Amino acid sequence: MDERMLMVPERMRAWVLGNPGQLSLVDKPTPAPGRAEVLVRIDAVAVCATDLEVIQDGPPARIQGGLPFNKGFTPGHEYMGTVVQLGPDVGEYRVGERVSVEIHAGCGRCKRCREGMYTACLNYGENYEGHDRGHRANGFTTDGGFAQYAVNNINTLVRVPDGMSDEEAALVVTAGTSMYGFTELGGLVAGEAVVVIGPGPIGLLAVAIAKSLGASPVILTGTRAERLKIGALLGADRVIDATAEDPGDVVRQITGGGADFVMDCAGTEESINQAIQMANRGGRICLAAFPHVPVSIDLAHAVRNNMYLYGIRGEGRSATRRAMALMPRFDAKLIHTHTFGLADLPEALRYARERVDGAIKVVVRPQD
Repeated sequence: MDERMLMVPERMRAWVLGNPGQLSLVDKPTPAPGRAEVLVRIDAVAVCATDLEVIQDGPPARIQGGLPFNKGFTPGHEYMGTVVQLGPDVGEYRVGERVSVEIHAGCGRCKRCREGMYTACLNYGENYEGHDRGHRANGFTTDGGFAQYAVNNINTLVRVPDGMSDEEAALVVTAGTSMYGFTELGGLVAGEAVVVIGPGPIGLLAVAIAKSLGASPVILTGTRAERLKIGALLGADRVIDATAEDPGDVVRQITGGGADFVMDCAGTEESINQAIQMANRGGRICLAAFPHVPVSIDLAHAVRNNMYLYGIRGEGRSATRRAMALMPRFDAKLIHTHTFGLADLPEALRYARERVDGAIKVVVRPQD
């Protein structure tokens, strides 16, 4: 056997997207890695809310210059696995190493990529025949993780430490998004008051990341009591049930006027306005979730008070690697609630979409 390759089948099982909302489990050729790429055997892939949006509506996926439907496209982007094949001249990784991934590789040639903002690559989606400018975003513009194998650029990989389970390693992408939010807010959150709005997966891990970075106090607000309890276990100094208390009043009372950093992980008109009202003068607000319709916000209040608003996409600036370094400090497994095999992906998606049995983060194991 070639020492650069484990046994890799010529074909693999993968889910492909047909019409909106329609997935089919098919046999596809197993992809081969090119220069600066490896082939990853996918051992665990988590379901993200954005996957549900791609499958049903299309955006932000962009395949062959348009919507991803009926193009043989495999969605899914939050995965980890084992390196089983190396592309030409790849020496940075070895066959057999366990890795988690970032989604975006970027083109490496545009202005944004050269600034390190590869999640805002100016050649997003320009990676198909006749328009291949080098961009990759697995699960959005190239085949993703609801399959048994995927090709990844070496710049998107981070090694998984011994002792970390596959399921936990699949959550590193989510933690990386939270980390990227704090990176764009300035990164120096130690000793600063941080509010996280929305106890979804990104919000819950944002609490854990903020606490690990030394923020104090860390406040989580939301409407789902069971998830707020998990937020407390992940490090929130104070949780606010927005159905019982006014979040703005509580935050201003605790912080003496407002928070230094607010991360909105809900993405609604109400939550964005809450963030603006919760931040202190000169405070920073990260919009880590995006509304699905136009919203009206109190922009005048933000401008008058010299606030800064940052929108983020994905897990840029190597945030996944930094998030991995913090994972031993908190129990990310608290948000992993259900596991399915590859053939049961439709049921896994239903659990995630309908929050069946309190589902938070649902993981699929493609090799089972």
